[in-house]
Amino acid sequence: MSYLNNHVILVTGANRGQGKAIAQHLATLGAIVAIGARNYDEAKVVAKKIGEGHAIPVQLDVTKELEWKSAVDEVINKFGKLDVLVNNAGALKRKSFTETNLDEYQQLININQLGVFMGMQAVIPQMEKQQKGSIINNVSISAFAPISQSSAYAATKASVVAMSKAAAIELGPKGIRVNMIHPGGVETAMSTQGKDVPTYYDSVPLGRIGQPIEIARAVAFLASDESSYCTGTEIVVDGGMTLGTSDE
Repeated sequence: MSYLNNHVILVTGANRGQGKAIAQHLATLGAIVAIGARNYDEAKVVAKKIGEGHAIPVQLDVTKELEWKSAVDEVINKFGKLDVLVNNAGALKRKSFTETNLDEYQQLININQLGVFMGMQAVIPQMEKQQKGSIINNVSISAFAPISQSSAYAATKASVVAMSKAAAIELGPKGIRVNMIHPGGVETAMSTQGKDVPTYYDSVPLGRIGQPIEIARAVAFLASDESSYCTGTEIVVDGGMTLGTSDE
């Protein structure tokens, strides 16, 4: 399968975890992937593993507007276009509402909310010139079904949903689609925090935690022309978690 042939795609937070899995999967479908990461050395390792001609490393701290401009300019100068942006970079902090301080909340806003905002703004001018583009925001089921000790995280994710839908309305006439993925629990270092997978996942309808490749497949669909009539769309990939548990 190669339905992303010649698509140039920038993935943020692609040096590890979910972002790395997304970048690797998109490359197998024929895409040229820019591995955006705050840690450039790690981005180089991932790009090398994917293979020359299929991936390049890009320095990108999503909280810095100048790095967004530099990263997007680098991709466009090298390939002459930018077909897809995958806003994947994110941060999770589990802390009670009353104990969360302003600095911690602001940090999540900077990464999860403003990082997405700046990324969308950075790629829109090129996509307008092309009269075509796909922006995919990797959000979370926390945007509409938050868990305890995650109020700041959930709030930043919910804001991205509203922003994505409003942007989809504005950008649709320009040929730019804006869509969202809502992962549930996914087995990455960020979600499990280096611990064993919680037994809770045995009770969700599909009876297990999700795998990064399962999120990557949904991203690939929204990146491709297979989803050409989708904008403002939210795809939930949670094994049925938000439906309730399967306990009898």
